[in-house]
Formats: sequence, structure tokens, C-alpha cells
Amino acid sequence: MKTPFAKWSLGLFTLVFVLFLHAPMAMIALFSFNSANIVAFPLKEFTLDWYRGLLGDAPLFAALWHSILVGIPVAVVSTAIGLLAAKAFVHYRFFGRGTALSLLMLPMGIPTFILGIALLSFARQVLGVELSLLVVAVAHVLICLPYCIFTLMARLEGFDQNLEQASMDLGETPFQTFWRITVPLVLPGIVSSIMLSFITSFDEFMLAFFLAGSEATLPLYMMGQMRFSYSLPSMLALGTIIFAVSVALVVLAELLRRKDITTAPGATA
Repeated sequence: MKTPFAKWSLGLFTLVFVLFLHAPMAMIALFSFNSANIVAFPLKEFTLDWYRGLLGDAPLFAALWHSILVGIPVAVVSTAIGLLAAKAFVHYRFFGRGTALSLLMLPMGIPTFILGIALLSFARQVLGVELSLLVVAVAHVLICLPYCIFTLMARLEGFDQNLEQASMDLGETPFQTFWRITVPLVLPGIVSSIMLSFITSFDEFMLAFFLAGSEATLPLYMMGQMRFSYSLPSMLALGTIIFAVSVALVVLAELLRRKDITTAPGATA
């Protein structure tokens, strides 16, 4: 049983940790409503002009479209591969299983700067392909795949394989069993994986910096605008919008993941 002091200390630590993480974003949101074009106190007047100004920024919407054009296929492909990999790692024991899992998780431990240089060299010098959004998408699949595998493995750990066996005993093919039994049961995990993958791809900067060529994604566009002081308030407004949407998607993905675990076959309340 936790003592009152332990509960109080844990609550205080949690509060300080949350403030440490989100106080900078709170400051960005605060200055995005300030009429001055510099980030400094005291604040002048409340304004929504910086947000309204984003609506007429054609290069911004082009970069936004590029990020969406990359993020959606990356989320779908990463989740599809991650689902198959998670099923193999959870339900089967095979030679080299641990090594294969470690290799798939390796991109999480490599700095994206180093990974970007390596992929740039491989794409240009070995494959001889032109830099484009397609190259960025392939790189993003590489970094999103570990998150997908972890998310879906957590769901499949509580999966009752007897359901699949019963389906095949009744005459279903392995593919029909996978599509009609496995996929519906892990659907909340699939949706969660898609959301996390999309957010990871949408917010990623370093790999896009090396591999995008002349087609800027939204993070690249924002970094370019930061060179001009007059664009700073607009970028603060845009950053606030992106942060709010990202938090909403992450929270929704986590709620789906928790619901998925608590409603999984064999899960205990």
C-alpha cells in the first residue's frame, strides 16, 4: 500500500515532468496570439491575424499536401508490414527470431542525421535514383516500422490462437482466417498503428531534409521560413496547430490501444 507521502511525491513529480515537457509548447501557443512579430515580453495585443494569414499561403499548402502525400502511404504500408511481422514474432518460434527483431528495431537507435546520410549515399551512389518524395516515403517506412511492430505485438500477445485454428478446422483458408478473424480482432491496434506512423512521418524533418530533393514537406517549409524574422509569428501559429492535432491523434491512438488490450480475448479487467 502506498503511503500518503509516496502518493504526493509521485503526483508532484508527474506534474513537474509534464510542465517540463509542455511548457515550451505553451509559450509558442501564447506568442502565436500576440500582435507583435517578436517573441518577447510584455505581450501587446491579442490577435488571430497570424492564423488568418496562413490561409493565403500557397507554398504552405503545397508543403502540407506533400507531407500528407507521404504520410498516408507510409502509415498504411508500415502498418501492413508491421502486422505481418508482429504476427510472425508473436505466434511462431524460428531460428534467428531474436536477431531479426533486433535488426528491425535498429532504426530506433540510430541518429536520424546518420541514417539520413547513409540513405542519401545509398540512394544516389548505389541505386542511382533521383531524390523525391518517394525516396522520403521509403525512408519513413524504415523508421515507422518499429513503432508499428511494437504496437501490434502488444495486441497479438493476448490473442487466442484457438480462434484461428477453429476457423481453419471449419474449412477456411489461412488467408480467409487472417482476413476474417485476425484483422477484425486487432483492428483497434491497426488504427492506432496507422495514426502513430502518420504522425511520425508527418513531423519528421531530418530524413526529408536529405532525401526530398526540390519537393519540400511541411517541416522543411517551416525550417526555411524560420530564416526570416517576419515569418516567425506565422510559424508559431502553424506550430501550435500541428502540436494540437498531433496531441489529439496520439491521445486517440493511446485510447484505442488501451481499449484494444482491455477487450482482447483472455484479457482481465
